[in-house]
Amino acid sequence: MGRARRHHGFSEQWERFMRTHTPERRGLGTRRLGAVQIVFFVVAAAGPLYAIAGGVSATYAVTGSIGVPLSFVVLAPVLALFAAGYAAMSRYITNAGAFYPYVAHGIGKSAGTGVAYVTVVAYSSIQLGIYGIFGLSVSTWLGTLFGVHVPWWLIALLTVLVVGAAGVLRIDLNAKVLGVALALEVAVLVVADAGMFAHPAGGHVSLTPLSPSSLFTAGVGAVFAFSIAVFLGFEGAATYGEECRDPSRTVGRATYIAIGLTAVLFVVSSLGMAVATGPDHIVERAVAEGPGLLFGLTGEHLGPVFSHVAYVLFLTSQCAAMLSFHNAVGRYFFALGRDGLLPVGFSRTSKRTGAPIGGSLVQTTIAFVVVAVFALAGRDPFTDLFTWTGVTASTGVTIIMIAVSLSVVGFFRRHPGTETRWRRLIAPLLATLALSVILVLIVAHFDVLLGPAGANPLLRWGLPGLLVLAGLVGFLRGESLRTLRPDVYAGIGGPVREVEELMSR
Repeated sequence: MGRARRHHGFSEQWERFMRTHTPERRGLGTRRLGAVQIVFFVVAAAGPLYAIAGGVSATYAVTGSIGVPLSFVVLAPVLALFAAGYAAMSRYITNAGAFYPYVAHGIGKSAGTGVAYVTVVAYSSIQLGIYGIFGLSVSTWLGTLFGVHVPWWLIALLTVLVVGAAGVLRIDLNAKVLGVALALEVAVLVVADAGMFAHPAGGHVSLTPLSPSSLFTAGVGAVFAFSIAVFLGFEGAATYGEECRDPSRTVGRATYIAIGLTAVLFVVSSLGMAVATGPDHIVERAVAEGPGLLFGLTGEHLGPVFSHVAYVLFLTSQCAAMLSFHNAVGRYFFALGRDGLLPVGFSRTSKRTGAPIGGSLVQTTIAFVVVAVFALAGRDPFTDLFTWTGVTASTGVTIIMIAVSLSVVGFFRRHPGTETRWRRLIAPLLATLALSVILVLIVAHFDVLLGPAGANPLLRWGLPGLLVLAGLVGFLRGESLRTLRPDVYAGIGGPVREVEELMSR
C-alpha cells in the first residue's frame, strides 16, 4: 500500500507538472537510445581526432609544456569523481535539461535557472568555435589539393544549415551516423599511434612527458585549462535521458565509458606525438605546424595516402562534434522552453521524429548570425572565433560541474535514497574541491588561453564575465517567476523519481 501511494503520488506530481505548461508542450521522441548510442554522442562531441590534432597540438604550442599527457592522466580521475555523483543523481531525475534540473533540485530552483543560462552560453560557444575551425580546415584542404580558394565563412555558413537540418532528424539516425564516424576516428588514431611509437625520435621511446616534473611547472594552470577543454562533451549524457531506454542506468554507464575511452585516446596519442618528435622538440614543432603536426607525423611514418585519409576524418570528426553539440544545445533550449524559462516556442518538437525542432532552429539561427558577424568583421576563424569561444565554453562547463557536484550533496540530504555514502557525499565533495582548483587556474591564466588577444582587458574579463552575467540573469529570472508565476516556478526541473518507484523497476 505504501509503495502504491508513493507511486501514485509521483504520477500526480508529474501530471501537475505537465499541466503547468501550455498544451503545445511535448516530450522528446520515443526511448530509442542505449548506452552505446549515447557514448557515440558524447565521445563524438569530444571529437577525438580533431581534439588531438587541434586541441593537443594547441596545448603544446601555447603552454610550452611537455607534460600534456600527464595532465590527462591526472584529470580523468577528477572527472570520474564528478561522474560518480552525476550518475547517482541521474537515477532520480530524467530531464533533457540535464544539469539545471540537478541544480534546481539540489541547491534551489533559481540557482538551477542560473546554471541553465550558463549552460546554453557554454555549449553554444563551443559549437560556434567548431564552425570556425571547420571552415578554415576545409578551405585549406581545398586550396592544397585542388588549388581552389573558398572563403572559410562560406563553408561555415553552409555547414550551419546542414547541421541544422540534421538536428531535426530522428535521434537514433544521428547516433548511427556518429557511430560510424567515431569508429573510423578511433581506428585512424590507433594506427597513427602505432606508427608514432614504432618510429621514436632518437631510436628509443621516452616517457619524460609522463614525469611530474614535466607538468607541474609555472604553466600547469594553462595546461589543465586546455586539457579540460579537450575533454568537453563527456558530461552531456544526461541530455539524452528522456530518449534512453533505461535512463536510471544508461546515463551513468555512458558517462563512465566516455571518460575512459577519451582518456585513453588522449593520453596515448599526446604521448605518441611527443615520442615521435622527441620531447625536446614537440613544442617547437607544435608551434610551427599547429593541427598539421599529427598529419605530418603520420605522413612521415605511414605514407601520404594514410595522412590524407586521416585529414579527411579530421574534417568528419569536426562534423560529428558539431552535430553532437547541436543536438545537446537543441535539447537544452527545449527543456528551458518547456519549463517556462524561455519562450514556449523553444519547446516545439517534430511530430514526425520527436526531435526538438524549436531548439534546433534557434541554435541554427544563432550560429548563422555569429559566424556572419565574425566574417563581416574580418576576424580570424581559428585565433579569434575558435579560441575565444573554446575557452569560454571550458570555463562555463567547469562552473557547471562544480554546481552539479554541490547539488548532488544537497539533493541526497533531502532524498537519502539507496545510494552509497561515496556516491552521494564523498565523491561529489572531492570533485567540487578539485574542479574549483581547476577553475581558479583557468581564470588566472585566461589571458594565456586567449593567445595574442589576452592583452585586451575587454576580452580577458569580458568573456568569463559573460558567463557570470548569464548566471545572474538566469537567477533573477527564477526569482521573478517565484513571485509572478509560482505555478511555473514550482515546475522548474520537473519531478523526482521516488526511491520505491526506482526499486520496483
